[in-house]
Amino acid sequence: MTSKLWGGRFNLPTNKLVEEFNATILIEKRLFPFDIKGSIAHATMLAKQEIISEEESKQIISGLQMVAKEVENGVFVYDTADEDVHMSIEKRLTEIVGPVGGKLHTARSRNDQTTLDSKMHMRATIEETLELIRQMQKVIIQRAKDEMSVIIPGYTHLQTGQPILFSHWIMAYFWMLQRDYTRFQDLYKRMGQCPLGAAALAGTTFPIDRFFTAEQLGFDEPTPNSIDSVSDRDHMVEFNAVAAICFMHLSRLSEEIVLFSSQDFKFIELSDDFCTGSSIMPQKKNPDIAEKIRGKTGRMYGNLTSILTTMKGLPLAYNTDMSEDKEAVYDSMDTLQLSLQVMTPMIEKMNIIEAQTREAADRGFSTATDMADYLVRKGMPFREAHHVVGSTVNYCIKHGKKLDALTIDEFRSFNELIDEDIYQDITLEACVAARKSYGGTAPEAVRSQIQQAESIIAD
Repeated sequence: MTSKLWGGRFNLPTNKLVEEFNATILIEKRLFPFDIKGSIAHATMLAKQEIISEEESKQIISGLQMVAKEVENGVFVYDTADEDVHMSIEKRLTEIVGPVGGKLHTARSRNDQTTLDSKMHMRATIEETLELIRQMQKVIIQRAKDEMSVIIPGYTHLQTGQPILFSHWIMAYFWMLQRDYTRFQDLYKRMGQCPLGAAALAGTTFPIDRFFTAEQLGFDEPTPNSIDSVSDRDHMVEFNAVAAICFMHLSRLSEEIVLFSSQDFKFIELSDDFCTGSSIMPQKKNPDIAEKIRGKTGRMYGNLTSILTTMKGLPLAYNTDMSEDKEAVYDSMDTLQLSLQVMTPMIEKMNIIEAQTREAADRGFSTATDMADYLVRKGMPFREAHHVVGSTVNYCIKHGKKLDALTIDEFRSFNELIDEDIYQDITLEACVAARKSYGGTAPEAVRSQIQQAESIIAD
């Protein structure tokens, strides 16, 4: 005989190694509150539909509330022999209220329970993640507003391209995070269907009210296909996908923080409490947090690949392979949330070294495009202007000069259209201010962008 709640079919007790290998209870502790909430809704519905009596429902709900208190107070006993959160709670419930606890499982299965729990937990996690993204966006907006006078070099191919505002640069990450925010929102909406009542795979013979339990648990409606309900892990795959994309953005920002805080750039100085030192080189101040986030990106991508691979060849409906969904998803949840929590104050406290950013922006002929635009405004076709400016830059490189250090005679040796007004068009401030196009780097365009961002986060 076996003491398992499902053990009537079996003659031998489960091998201890099998119990340890098969158990997910220690991984899924975070699901306990959601499983209990789902069970309370189910017990309420069973009584409403007169499948069990009102008194039985009240006993079951009272027992579940006692189990919830034990979990909350840290006295609940997690035993791998119970296999998973569902069996563990039902076993403890039956110990508290007696045989009536066994009626709770009427018209449902662990298959629809586990999908329900994971969806409820994930929706709660998404709400927390959205708030963390918003907090980081608010810090980015504030930094952009505070540093409107700072000019930095803008890069393509990591080569100096054009001068831009620091505020413009950092706001780029606001919009990356905004796309992440909307992806999480979309996922949350797609998870609005409740799987409870799908039972093992084919529904149930009992007259349950799935619309009632869906509403009780905060869902929009029940899932329309019971087979899909218990075999669906799209939400787990999609969370890892969205989290991986978000982490790609955090990694790109981390990479720039690592570069910009190096001695070769020195655009920023990270606060001491977000850096570490070297065990041998006393002068070192290492951007370990940014490096760590950059390094964790591989794990986040791996978590997505892991669950995609688990699901890729499974026949309908439920298979135990699907219990492998949790570790990768929970790791992505925890890693993303912790990284957002630590990165937000790091950005808030970093110091911008304006003298360094300006000097760097003044190198590398970052105003060359503006000289070409100057010639275009004088009537020259852009391709011809591009060639003239390229020749001028080549001359500067050979003679160790900057563009704005050339005499008017040197300028005019490349084209007669160039006049004294060239100097006012190729200052850093003029180059930045001239890019007034929507989304550009001119101060007025960036202020407009910030206002747009503020209206988004105010909604």
